[in-house]
Amino acid sequence: MAATRVALEAYQHWFADGRSTPSEPQSKTPLSWTTPNVIALQLASMRLLDFSHGAAGQPLLICAPFSLHQALIADFAPGHSLVEALQQGGMDRIYVTDWCSATSEMRYFSIDSYLADLNVAVDEIGAPVDLIGLCQGGWLSLIYAARFPHKVRRLVLAGAPVDVSVPSELSRMVAGVPKQAFDELVHQGKGIVSGKHTLCFWSLPLTLHDIEAALQRPVSDGSEQGKALLAHFEQWDREMLDLPGTYYLEVTNWIFRENRIAEGRFIALGRNIDLARVTVPVFLLAAEKDDIVPLEQALATARLLGTPPQRLEQASEPCGHLGLFMGRESLSRSWRRIVLWLQAGDDDVAESRPRISA
Repeated sequence: MAATRVALEAYQHWFADGRSTPSEPQSKTPLSWTTPNVIALQLASMRLLDFSHGAAGQPLLICAPFSLHQALIADFAPGHSLVEALQQGGMDRIYVTDWCSATSEMRYFSIDSYLADLNVAVDEIGAPVDLIGLCQGGWLSLIYAARFPHKVRRLVLAGAPVDVSVPSELSRMVAGVPKQAFDELVHQGKGIVSGKHTLCFWSLPLTLHDIEAALQRPVSDGSEQGKALLAHFEQWDREMLDLPGTYYLEVTNWIFRENRIAEGRFIALGRNIDLARVTVPVFLLAAEKDDIVPLEQALATARLLGTPPQRLEQASEPCGHLGLFMGRESLSRSWRRIVLWLQAGDDDVAESRPRISA
């Protein structure tokens, strides 16, 4: 219940006297990507980054989470980069959604706004794509696959919250904080929710132990590499994204409070989302020590899908939430298996059986 306590304390301190705290300024030195890339498309909500080695091959789009931190979570550092791991596995056409921090002009952007731009990105890449959704990029990817079933060939959901009837610290926190607290965040930010506020409501400060667990390697060993990696992580953790108020309230209320996706009550771009329409091969990846999206919640998505059991894969890693995306052991183990699954022919996928493996 630690996150709930922190959120309630933040609510009491910030809103008792009507004050709003602005985001801290970004570092003068921008965060650098690990893998060379170009901007394939600039949209209002995102930069579509192209990490491809060539124009041939099945395209793969990584949908990064749009909640707290920058999309660098998908390409954090050498040995801690999902993009790097996918390339080493032989994936040649890789794209990443690099979501933009919200400005005042974006304050009315909704989930539909991000789905629409995701659809533009997929059309630019060329459908059907293989779609990898990380954390909250997972529920967005799943909604997209249900809304545009013919534009997704295969779907990977990693640490993705969908059915919040399976409890988590995050869903309990949302339920435990008055709805008006979130409304007040948006009001005081004039339609924008600062990353600093979002962090206090949705996460806890990371300790050195947490960072080493996420990266799955020591960074306090006195080595120059460890010092550089720690500094890089701390900068990434500080530089948070501001969110449009409309989007923030929809995510908070519709997904984490009302569970509309799992209950079949979510409307996306004018259509009701029925997860039974998702029949493409799906791979679910979960973390066994995840406080944000517990293993049971991440894997509960399987029962909501229309994907036949023989086309569904499940795996788990003995790590926490961030370790799924940037842990060097996770990247060399489960993600290597995912690469092989993405590269397999349809017959190979049909012959596989769902299972959970460490």
